[in-house]
Amino acid sequence: MPAEGPRAAKLNSRWLTIVGIGEDGVAGLGDEAKRLIAEAEFVFGGTRHLALVASLAKGEARAWPTPFDAEMRDVLALSGRRVCVLASGDPFFHGVGVTLARKIPPQEMQVIPAASAFSLAAARLGWALQDIETISLHGRPLDLIRPLLHPGSRILVLTSDGDAPAAIARLLTELGFGVSQLTILEALGGPNERLRSARAVAFDLEKINPLNVLAVEVDSTSEARILPLTSGLGDHLFEHDGQITKREVRAITLSALAPRRGELLWDIGAGSGSIGIEWMLAHPTMRAIAIEADPTRAARIRRNGSACGVPGLAVVEGSAPQALAGLETPDAIFIGGGGSDTGVLETALEALRAGGRLVANAVTLEMDAVLLARHASLGGDLTRITLSRASPVGSMQAWRPAMPVTQWSWVKP
Repeated sequence: MPAEGPRAAKLNSRWLTIVGIGEDGVAGLGDEAKRLIAEAEFVFGGTRHLALVASLAKGEARAWPTPFDAEMRDVLALSGRRVCVLASGDPFFHGVGVTLARKIPPQEMQVIPAASAFSLAAARLGWALQDIETISLHGRPLDLIRPLLHPGSRILVLTSDGDAPAAIARLLTELGFGVSQLTILEALGGPNERLRSARAVAFDLEKINPLNVLAVEVDSTSEARILPLTSGLGDHLFEHDGQITKREVRAITLSALAPRRGELLWDIGAGSGSIGIEWMLAHPTMRAIAIEADPTRAARIRRNGSACGVPGLAVVEGSAPQALAGLETPDAIFIGGGGSDTGVLETALEALRAGGRLVANAVTLEMDAVLLARHASLGGDLTRITLSRASPVGSMQAWRPAMPVTQWSWVKP
C-alpha cells in the first residue's frame, strides 16, 4: 500500500539519493541501498561506479562529464525525479556529497554512506583514526603534507593516482624524512586489495593501483625540515633578502592579528610572505593574500608558500593602494611595508570589515609618525617591541639591539 498524507510528501521530497559504494560493489551494499539504486530513474557516477552496479541499476546510467562539473547542472536539471548518485565510500568525506550539499538542501537528499578509504585503511593497519592525521592530496599540491611532517606522527594520505606515492616518497626524502615507513593500501575493500611497504628513501614499488591510500609513519634525520606548531617560525625556514618580519616580532604580530577559523588576511608589503604564511598555517581553512610590488619578492613569496606547506597563498603583484582594488573584503590586515605611502593606510582602514583587525608595524620614523597619529585619532593599542641578541665582541659576547618596532593594533567598530 502506498504511503499517504504528510509522511508520503516528506518521503517524496527526497528526490536525490546518494549511495556510498566500495570496491566490493553490490555485495557490500545493504538492502535499502540496493532498492534505491534499482528504483532510480537516473543513476550518476564515475564509469567505475556505474560498472559496479550495472547488474542492479534499471534507470538511465549517466557518467560524470569530463571535466567534472562542480555546478552539478545535469543532476539539478532532474530535480523532483528519482535520481541516485554513486560515490566512493563516505560521500561527505572529501566526496561528491559535499559538492551536492552546496546546491541541494539536506531535506531533499537521502544519504547512505559506506566506509571511507581512511576508515578502511585504519582498520587494516590497526591505527586509531582520532590519533592520526588525515589529508586528501587528490588533485591537490603535494606540498600540503609539509606541515604534518613531525617525527612520530602517523598520516593517512588519499592520493590522486598510482604515481603519487613515489612522488610523496621523493618529497619526504628531500625534506629529511627519507627514513619514514610508507605503506600503500591499494583497492581497499575489493578483490584486488593489496598492502605493500617501503622506506621513503628506498621506495621502489611499481604498478601501483590508482585507487590507493598512502600510510606514512614519520621518522626523520637531524637535518629534517620540520615546521613547528607555534607562531614565530625560524627565519631560516624562509627564503628572504632581509625584508622579513623577524621571528620574535612575527610571533607578537600573529598574536595581535588573532587568526580565527576561515578568515582572510591581507598582507600588505609582504616582503618574504612570512606573516601570510604563518596565518595560513594556523588552520587549513585560513586564507591570505600577499600584496607585493617587487616581482622578485613576489616570486619568492610563492616559493616560500609552497616550501611551508601553504601553496594556496595568493600573491598580488603591485603597489598599494592601487593593487588593493577589487580584492575580497578582508577579516584582518597586516601592513609591514609601504604603510607610510599616500593612501595605503586609509584604503586599508576603509576596506576592513566591521569587527576586523588591523595590525601595522613601523621601523622608520615616518611610519612611526603615521601610527602615532592614527592611534591618537582612532584609539587601539600601541606597543613598542625591542629585542637584543647576544653576539661576539672580540673574545667575549655582548647584547646587540635590533631596530625597535612600533606596533599599532586596532579593531574596526
